[in-house]
Amino acid sequence: MFLSLATTHRPATELGFLLHKHPDKVHEAELAFGKALLFYPEATAERCEAALVLDVDPVGLVRGSGRGDGLLDQYVNDRPYAASSFLCVALNKMLRTAMNGTCKTHQALADAAIPLEAVVTPLPVRGGGEALVRRLFEPLGWTVTVTPVEPATPPTGRTTRYVRLALAGEARLATLLAHLYVLIPVLDDAKHYFVGDDEVEKLLARGSGWLDAHPEKDLIVRRYLKHRRALARTALERLDPEAGEEPEREAAPSPEAVLEAPIRLHDRRLDAVAAALAASGATVVADLGCGEGKLLRRLVRERWPVRLIGLDPSLRELETATRRLKLNEPGGPPEGRVTLLHGSLTYRDHRWAEADAAALVEVIEHIDPAQRPLVERVVFGEARPKTVVVTTPNADYNVLFETLPAGTMRHPDHRFEWTRAEFAAWADAVASAYGYRVAIEPIGDVEPAHGAPSQMAVFTR
Repeated sequence: MFLSLATTHRPATELGFLLHKHPDKVHEAELAFGKALLFYPEATAERCEAALVLDVDPVGLVRGSGRGDGLLDQYVNDRPYAASSFLCVALNKMLRTAMNGTCKTHQALADAAIPLEAVVTPLPVRGGGEALVRRLFEPLGWTVTVTPVEPATPPTGRTTRYVRLALAGEARLATLLAHLYVLIPVLDDAKHYFVGDDEVEKLLARGSGWLDAHPEKDLIVRRYLKHRRALARTALERLDPEAGEEPEREAAPSPEAVLEAPIRLHDRRLDAVAAALAASGATVVADLGCGEGKLLRRLVRERWPVRLIGLDPSLRELETATRRLKLNEPGGPPEGRVTLLHGSLTYRDHRWAEADAAALVEVIEHIDPAQRPLVERVVFGEARPKTVVVTTPNADYNVLFETLPAGTMRHPDHRFEWTRAEFAAWADAVASAYGYRVAIEPIGDVEPAHGAPSQMAVFTR
């Protein structure tokens, strides 16, 4: 089995510092089931590649194991050559410091997103084939290439599919290693060792920062923990503590909602977005950051949307939306017309890619500026719906709210609030970068000096 890691970061040979392995040497590590070798097939200033090869001893796998399997099952299987939990053990043994993201001499580089490539082969994919591979890696931002691999001796009576997986993208090296460490055994749907409570801790540690928002989180957790229900339930509850709590009473209105209530801005905003979406001719609409489903409830009363999709990172908000939309209940919309998805806008997600219109209603200002380019790439560069509607507060108008202290924003969770000029500049830059036209409209009554309380950009491709 073979794993390669490469970069074109200049100088590329700095990969050796990140891996803590000198490019001029062959590095070896003895394992209980064989030997791991790491070497550099290429080490130039333009491109550097490190290869991790695992030589598994098939006799050593069963010697003294006490297994009751027949001799044929013990010695004739794919474990010596298929990328599996054996490779992950070797990865942790050889590159543990790199996986932790630390480098005394080049910590700034270890913390930076750099161009990376990875190849894993042969990789067993059980119960999903290429589609499963893409469902796991593409939401993480990787460009995925999957090539089928035929074993030298086709396994009789087995449906396992082997592939060569190639990933490309920009990320921290530690992030790439964490993705591989968790998802290789998930695709294999097997582990060669006993899975206990400590495995939950490994999953949460290596899944930190990405697993909680992954659209296939439940599947990843179940497979990584070998379908042990108690462990999976513990891991999922720790990833999303709110999921296990009792529903709370109706939440109090947000400070922003209280502030804007006298001018009926919420209703006027939804009316403006609904009108823009209807005028676009869209039939499949994705409400990105749908929250408790207010826009969806407004649109479900219309006849023109054939299908509505809501996406949100909060399971609690989605539960509220499910209840208020009466999904799968008498009086609710027909089955399949409304779909709610748990996920994040920073990850590519094919589940809503069919939408020909998308709306981000009061969402963009909640996104950290460092994450905003990821959202722009996912929405405008990857999904590319024909129409995108974005609304956000107009910071120029804030001085007209008597109860809003000077210099503060309308909601404590807002990362920023744009003036009219700032919003227009952002919209023009995004439209130019991704091939859209954009028109900006005010929402609410326009005050001559400060504009309208909210603003809307309608992007058209």
